[in-house]
Amino acid sequence: MIGMHIAPPLSELDLMVARAVPPGGNWKDVPVDVPSKRLETIRASYARGEGSRSTYYGRLNPAHPSYTISTYFTRPGNGCHLHFDNSQMRTISYREAARLQSFPDSFEFFGSKTAIANQIGNAVPPLLAYFLANGFEEKGEVVDLFSGCGGLALGFKWAGWRSVLGSDIDYRALQTFEANISPRVVLGDVREANVRSEIEASVKRQRNSHSPLLVVGGPPCQGFSTAGKSRSRSDERNHLFRDYCNLVESLDPDAFIFENVTGLLNMEKGEVFKEILGELGRHAKSVLWWKVPAETYGVPQRRTRVIIVGLRRIPQFNLAPGLLGGKASELLPVSVYEALGDLPKITAGEDGSALNYLYSPQTFYQKLMRGIVDAQTYCESLSRRTVREAEFSPKSEGDLKNITVRGQGAL
Repeated sequence: MIGMHIAPPLSELDLMVARAVPPGGNWKDVPVDVPSKRLETIRASYARGEGSRSTYYGRLNPAHPSYTISTYFTRPGNGCHLHFDNSQMRTISYREAARLQSFPDSFEFFGSKTAIANQIGNAVPPLLAYFLANGFEEKGEVVDLFSGCGGLALGFKWAGWRSVLGSDIDYRALQTFEANISPRVVLGDVREANVRSEIEASVKRQRNSHSPLLVVGGPPCQGFSTAGKSRSRSDERNHLFRDYCNLVESLDPDAFIFENVTGLLNMEKGEVFKEILGELGRHAKSVLWWKVPAETYGVPQRRTRVIIVGLRRIPQFNLAPGLLGGKASELLPVSVYEALGDLPKITAGEDGSALNYLYSPQTFYQKLMRGIVDAQTYCESLSRRTVREAEFSPKSEGDLKNITVRGQGAL
């Protein structure tokens, strides 16, 4: 069983568009005679110089990491979501999106397909969270605010931390959290006093006072994201960080981690970020921050996040440098093909959950996803990773025989 290996259905128009886009291609490859109002809008916007829209109707390049997995990965027109094998003629499945986020195949999601897409797209990649957890010398206990389905919590769990509590306003996301992380959850809006009181009482009841306590999380990021146009202080979602700060003060952790999108850095010319750093600094002895690309930490996805660490009683935090990609490394990031190549072929609208894997895992990433190696073993493999060559030059449409993966894949 490969749970949620389900490809979203596509309309006839979407299929017509998909047939025209090669691996690594996008909307520019679609003939102008394809009758699509959406494409007309994209072309007009491009002609006005309003951005390249380079990911729209994009097909994944098997030799590279994916672009950021959003909550809209079920729609071909909203990003680079078409499967790299154009013979399958579909967007990525829910399980493939989860893999690109570094959720293992054993991770079970709950809710409607829309709810699951939101859980996957909004999550922090567990692998990135694993590196954050290992930035602290001593393991302890963690409270996850705005937890979603548990991406941050899973990474900390892999690193040996114990989840004291997960809290979110989304019932289905918390159901997923309960099934995979811990049954200790609080459902509700942290702006409400009774919810904050329940969180405080639950943490006090559940925590071990002899272990370091960490508060992690980031408020919903729609108001900060460059994907939206309403990026201002008037968006009430942007003020949830004050509720986060209030809970940090009342829970009195030894340190905290605040995570959000990079759009936060430029909001109102950086003034909002300064305000957030100042507010967080009032609750810590020192505050550190990074802009962290997930692909440099072994996640097969270009996803950059802002990480802010506040140190209260824990003296230091050391984030290991990314090992893959970038100017400091000749090691290429993990590719889409390395991540997804063993999953069975399906077509648009097909449920492949009952199908078998195509073959035994050929890469360390596939081994991680299938529970054969743990996160520590996988991350240790990154430092031994040789330069990988992955080429995609099909002899005919859908021919993947010319993809070769060496280095990490040579197990």
